[in-house]
Amino acid sequence: MSPSPVSTTPHRWKFFRTGGLDQVMLETGADLMSLRTLDQKLWVALSCPVKGLEIDEKTLTLIDTDGDGRIRAGEVLTALDWIALHLIDPGLILAPKATFPLSAINEQTPEGQAVLASAKQILFDLGRANDSEISVDDLIDTNRIFAKTKFNGDGLITDLSADSPEEKQAIADIIATLGSEVDRSGAPGISQAKIDKFFTESSAFESWASMGAMAGGDLGLEVTANAYEAIQAVRAKVEDYFTRCRLAAFDPRALEALNHPTAEYLPLVSKDLKTTASELAGLPLSRIEPHRALPLSEEVNPAWADAIATLRHTAVTLVFDENKSTLTADEWAALTSKLAAYEVWYSSKAGAPVEKLGIDRIKALNTSGLKVSLTALVAKDAALEKQATSIHAVERLVRYYRDLRTLLHNFVNFADFYDRSKKSTFQAGTLYLDSRSCDLCIKVDDPSAHSILASLSNTYIAYCELKRPGAITMKIAACFTQGDSDYLMPGRNGIFYDRKGQDWDATITKIIDNPISIHQAFWSPYKKFLRMIQDQIAKRAAAADADATSKLTLAATTAANIDKTKPPEPKKVDVGTVAALGVAVGAIGTFAAAIAGYVTKTIDGGPLMVIGALVGIIALISGPSMIIAWLKLRQRTIGPILDANGWAVNGRVKVNIPLGTSLTGHATLPPGSSHLLTDPFEDKAAARRKRLIVVFILVVLIVWLGYNLWFAPGHDLPRHLWPFDRAKE
Repeated sequence: MSPSPVSTTPHRWKFFRTGGLDQVMLETGADLMSLRTLDQKLWVALSCPVKGLEIDEKTLTLIDTDGDGRIRAGEVLTALDWIALHLIDPGLILAPKATFPLSAINEQTPEGQAVLASAKQILFDLGRANDSEISVDDLIDTNRIFAKTKFNGDGLITDLSADSPEEKQAIADIIATLGSEVDRSGAPGISQAKIDKFFTESSAFESWASMGAMAGGDLGLEVTANAYEAIQAVRAKVEDYFTRCRLAAFDPRALEALNHPTAEYLPLVSKDLKTTASELAGLPLSRIEPHRALPLSEEVNPAWADAIATLRHTAVTLVFDENKSTLTADEWAALTSKLAAYEVWYSSKAGAPVEKLGIDRIKALNTSGLKVSLTALVAKDAALEKQATSIHAVERLVRYYRDLRTLLHNFVNFADFYDRSKKSTFQAGTLYLDSRSCDLCIKVDDPSAHSILASLSNTYIAYCELKRPGAITMKIAACFTQGDSDYLMPGRNGIFYDRKGQDWDATITKIIDNPISIHQAFWSPYKKFLRMIQDQIAKRAAAADADATSKLTLAATTAANIDKTKPPEPKKVDVGTVAALGVAVGAIGTFAAAIAGYVTKTIDGGPLMVIGALVGIIALISGPSMIIAWLKLRQRTIGPILDANGWAVNGRVKVNIPLGTSLTGHATLPPGSSHLLTDPFEDKAAARRKRLIVVFILVVLIVWLGYNLWFAPGHDLPRHLWPFDRAKE
């Protein structure tokens, strides 16, 4: 039965706006059943991968009907249609409970009736016939469901299916001879095909065995069988011996080669030999001579002595004299022809797979009628096929009930991502590093490939490698959305907690650098300037140290060879270096003078103009980086990050500043904490120096401003008067 037709009246949708994105609300079963009519341009995502999400992969595999490893919008709609056939109200999946209530199943549809019957059967098999709810855990191990059932609808029977000891033993015999098939309960079982084959083989073996008496002839079957086995063990080697002797009679020149040249024995005699050595077994049975008989006791190849002795006692002595010690080619032919009838019978053996049961057991089985009773047991089991097959439908229903809501709220809309009390399916856990916690961490397979598209997200991303004892190494892309990047660099370590609460060692391996915050952008120029100064000082110090070391080395060398060297010439001044230093100092002075002149010119405008001038200077320095950061932060989105992982994100899923602030947490003291500011290891001298410098700068600034604001150069009267004094003038 198909789902109920969609009403011709247009469905009234509700939308919510989060992160600058309009997203559809899914609140009722009517919303779900009308989802097919919603323009897919309004869906946040149109496809997502089956693997790597924080949702049961088996559920996603059930939704992925084409098995391509991706879930598309059409497959989501198909899953909702399937739900509509089995539930009274499809909207129940939007608020799932821990267990699925059987009362939610729609008994008005054939599909619902079949699933309900199977669900009750499962609970009965689990010993919970009176329960009215079932969970995914009850269905994870289907072997447990069928463990104690006689019949489970798979067309296989086990010893548990047998009604009598005879049937149980017959099942064991079939498994022992033809092998078993795995029953749904996990136990070894047999099918109707196995039963038919077993009794066909046993009948064939019985018929073949009944002709054995004639094949044995006057020697008897058992004696003939032993003689035939002894002949077969050496047949190829004896035939080789007589052929070599005939070839030696044909051409005596081949005699030495047929016996193997003496040189071929040299490698053998240089090591310890055993009668089982493969080198010995490859030699002829005995010495090759024209028309020579095969010796049966003496002069036999040691590797074949036992087999020839067995041939003599079990075959030769039965046909010829008991004291016979040699065997000619004609006698060998007569011996083998004596057993020709047995050989023909033996080579036509039928029913070999059941032979190990013995002829007596096989005859008993063939006349027992057990084939009929076992066939009846298989028929009973097969009769339950439809009901048992519905167990898979029960699992699908319970999994959809539990997981579809999560998928919808991370596919049709991203409600879970924008709800900070929840986590989306693509959030793998939380990374703790650099006194921050990052909640936006996404699993990736190949950071190098992922970063190509993810770099378009305008997000600061730290790719980390995660390791945990006994677990496969994992990789994540951690998005830092608050704070700064001063101490984030490849090689830094942190701790990652996955969604199960397990901790992993995390190490940054790669970084995509983008602005993190306006605060960082404001201080960025000054930090860069300080780093430049530090780098220059470090380079100059290193150069000076190298120069001093070179001079000391030169002085020591000169002192040691003072009587052999001429006095050094006076060092000339490097005019170019002096000129370069003068230009650099002049440029810095000009820049400082320009700033000072600009501030001085504003003094005539009063204190506010001075403050405005200072603010303008700060804006001139920090403004560009802040504007760039602001523009990038406005465009920050996780779309490219997910697309690089195989998603097809349809909407612009922005991560604005407020959301970013919530996704990355800073270390803060708990409310009500006491804070002891006394640091026993504080550098008090440095602290005093800092305070004195700050006080000195403030005093100089106040004196300078006071002088320039209130006294004009060369005049005794104040240059600026209060507003009411100006009015008097």
